[in-house]
Amino acid sequence: MKDVKTAASRSYREYLISSLKDPQRAAGYIGVMLELDEDGYDPKIIRSALEEVVEARKQLGTFSETAQQHYEKLDKILAETGGNEILALIEFLDVLGYRISIVPKD
Repeated sequence: MKDVKTAASRSYREYLISSLKDPQRAAGYIGVMLELDEDGYDPKIIRSALEEVVEARKQLGTFSETAQQHYEKLDKILAETGGNEILALIEFLDVLGYRISIVPKD
């Protein structure tokens, strides 16, 4: 039974990575992961989302060495701080009546 779950999970991840190759979908996905919900913000979720977007870009061949360096730096910060800086910004904007929107660059 374990193989079935692993296969289903792998299949979903492959589908997700494939869909994230579209810049609009990737932007929307990251944006949703940054939104506050009733439980607040979970830095593990945004780290996972960024990892999936990075994987999609790598499969497309559009992930540069510079992007890799920035990703590693950001991932390290998120791992060390739990994303407190991002959370503070999101919460502040939320109380002001704003939210962050992620859109692809032209």
